[in-house]
Parts: sequence; C-alpha cells; structure tokens
Amino acid sequence: MPYRIRPDHPFGEEVVAVASEQLRRAISALEDQPEGVHEAIHEARKKFKRVRSLYRLVALDQRQFRAAENARLRDTARTLSIVRDATALIETVAYLESHALNDEEKDALSHARAALTERRDARALAETDLPEKVSGAISACREAITSLEKATFPSSPRKAAKLLAKGWRKGLDRARASLDDCHRSVHEEVFHELRKAGQAYWMNLSLLRDIWPSAMRAKRAEAKALVDTLGHEHDLALLADLLDRETGLIGGGEEFSHLLGAIIRQQQELRRDALAIAEHLFGDTPAREGMIIEALWIAAATE
Repeated sequence: MPYRIRPDHPFGEEVVAVASEQLRRAISALEDQPEGVHEAIHEARKKFKRVRSLYRLVALDQRQFRAAENARLRDTARTLSIVRDATALIETVAYLESHALNDEEKDALSHARAALTERRDARALAETDLPEKVSGAISACREAITSLEKATFPSSPRKAAKLLAKGWRKGLDRARASLDDCHRSVHEEVFHELRKAGQAYWMNLSLLRDIWPSAMRAKRAEAKALVDTLGHEHDLALLADLLDRETGLIGGGEEFSHLLGAIIRQQQELRRDALAIAEHLFGDTPAREGMIIEALWIAAATE
C-alpha cells in the first residue's frame, strides 16, 4: 500500500493501514536484509519517520497514544543508529569530493574518507550486540502495530478534515518558526529543525496527495529539494562536529585546513539555497493552507 490516505475510504481504516504497512515494511527489511544489515537499518529508520509524521498529522486528539508511539519509534531508531551514522559521514565526504575546488582539497577529502571508513569498520566490529538490537526493533514494530489497532480515529469526513487541517497548521507553524530562526541564527540546530519541518511537510503532502494530485506533486518536488539540500547541510555540520571532537582522526596542518574550508564553503552555499527554497515553499500562511486542506478533503471524501 502506498504512503497515502485515500479520501474515498474510511479514514480510520486508512490510517491504520498506512501505518501498519510502514511498520511491516520495517520488519521485513530488518528480517530479510537483502542488501545487508546496515542498509536494512537505514530502510527501517525511514519507515519509522513516516509513521511518526503520520501520527503528528492525524493523532493530535490522542495525546497519550501519540506520545507513547512517538517515543517507542524514536528510541528504537536510536538503538540502531551507530554504524549507519558513521556510514553517513563517509557519504558526506564523498559528496564533498564532487565539489572540491582543487587537487589539494581532493587529496584531503580522500584521506578523510579513508580515515572515516576505518572508523566505521571499527565501530561495526565493536557493535557485537547488533543482532539483539535488530531483534528488539522488530519486537518494537510488532508492539507498535498492536497498539495502533486499538486506536480510534474520526469516521466522519468533516471531522477527519478538521483534524487534518489542525495537524497541517501545526506542521506549518513549526516550519515558519524554524525558517524565522534560520534568518536570526547561523547555529546548525536551527537549520536541522527546518530540515525536519521540511521532511514532515513532504510526508504530509505524500499522505494527502489524492485530494489535489497536480498541486501536491509540485509541492512535493519543492519540499524534496529543500530536504535534500538541508540533508547535505546537516551531514556537513555533523562532520565538522566530529572533527572538532575527535581531533586526531584526520590529522592537523594544511590538509585539515583544506578539509574544513571545503566544509564551510559548501555549507554556506547550501544554506543560501535552502532559505530561498523554504521562503517559497512556506510562503502561504498556516491558517490559509489549513483551510484549503480542510475544504479539499471534504470535497474529495464526499464526491
């Protein structure tokens, strides 16, 4: 089942079906591991994000359920993050290599990639309890499905529309606040918050894409561009933080300067691009978009 809520089907059944499907896909990835355990973990964590975003949109009136399930999936994802996060740093350096200005930068980045690969492999060997963590994650997914099947959601199209509009507004309020923070601060955390708001918006657009397919498709493309841009920015921030904490990892001197210069230059460019995208993407007021979502849902659900 695609990641969407169909307006011409019972709302509660759709929510349960969508969330259950994502959780079952996470279980399947963790059990089968067709491309290895670390890629399976990456896939499962993406599914957890989708379910958590769905609950933020549709479970605003079920605080206890939403809080418990959000915590369950958040904590489960964290137990699986060590090696995947180390791999992401290697991918970040590879991304930087494609934007290197000269041979000196390329050499510094090549050496950094080798050092980070060695670090990742050492962490993978040290993580001897990974099978137990994967097994625990599978159990958590099954428990989440059981909990979901006990939840209740509106059956009336108009009540469902009001709930969706409220969740939509809250998501956009968060996005606008994050965007304002990015204009006031250069701290990496504010850009990370804007990225998370963009991810949530992209997922909400995916969930409700049937109520206005052409408009939602255009918005989703723009949201995806924002998320990808800020994803690279966030990875660069994590890389810079690692270099600051583990000073002996790369070495010092001129090579370190080339590496840090490449990070800062690319990060600044990504931030400029991201702010331009976000200003357009989040240009309408949350109240206006909320009203549009409510009207579109009612129209699509009652045709």
